[in-house]
Amino acid sequence: MAYTYYNCTVTEVLDETPGVKRFFIRYPDEVALRFKPGQFIMLDLPINSKITNRSYSIASAPGTDNMLELLIVLNPQGLGTPYLFDHIKGGSAIKATLPIGKFSLPETIDRDIMFICTGTGVAPFRSMIFDIIRNKKPYTKLSLVMGVRHESDLMYRKEFEELAKQVSGFEYIPVLSRATPDTWSGRIGYVHQIYRERYNEPTNTLFYLCGWTAMLKEARESLQQIVLDRKQIKFESYD
Repeated sequence: MAYTYYNCTVTEVLDETPGVKRFFIRYPDEVALRFKPGQFIMLDLPINSKITNRSYSIASAPGTDNMLELLIVLNPQGLGTPYLFDHIKGGSAIKATLPIGKFSLPETIDRDIMFICTGTGVAPFRSMIFDIIRNKKPYTKLSLVMGVRHESDLMYRKEFEELAKQVSGFEYIPVLSRATPDTWSGRIGYVHQIYRERYNEPTNTLFYLCGWTAMLKEARESLQQIVLDRKQIKFESYD
C-alpha cells in the first residue's frame, strides 16, 4: 500500500521505562493533524530493509497543537526501533503519515469499558482515556488493566494513579507477572485473572484489547464466553 508521508519534526524524546521511549512529533503548520483516539501512524525510516515503514499507535489525545506522541519499545532484533533509539532525538527530522486505523471508541459510550493491555499496548488506551476525560464525554466506568513484568516497566504510572484518585469512574489496575509479595503490594500474575474475577456471568461491558499476540488470543477466547455479543470485543496487536 502506498502512503503519503509528511516531513515532520521530533521535538523531544523522553525515557519512560528501561527500553521504552516517548517520541513527540510535530507536523508542518500547513498539515491539518486530526485523528481519533486509537489510531496509529506510519514512519518511513532510512533502514536497510525492503520494507522501510513501521506502524506505531498514538499515545496522546487529539489536540490543537499539530503534535502527537508515540510510545515505542526497543526491539534489539529489529531494524526500526534500534534506528529510532540510536539516531532520533529532539530536533530530528522524520517522515510520518497522517493517522490511520479503525481501532476507536464508539460515538456514544453507553456502557462500562475495560481496557486490557500488555506493554506498550497501553498507548492507544491512554489516547482514548484522556480524550474522554479532557473533553468531558459521558461515560459510566472506565477500567484500565495493564500487564507488565516488573514494577519498573509500568508506563505512565504516576499519571494513571493520579487519574484514579481524581476522576470518578476511572480505575487503574496494574498487574505484574514477575513480582513477589515482598516487593509489590498490588496484583501479581496476568491480566486475565482480573476480568475472570469481575465477570462470571454474561455482561454488556465493552472490552478493548491491545498488546502481545498471546495475550490477545487467550483474552479473546475467554471473553467470548462472557459477552452478550462478540462485537463487544475490540482488539489490536502490535507484535
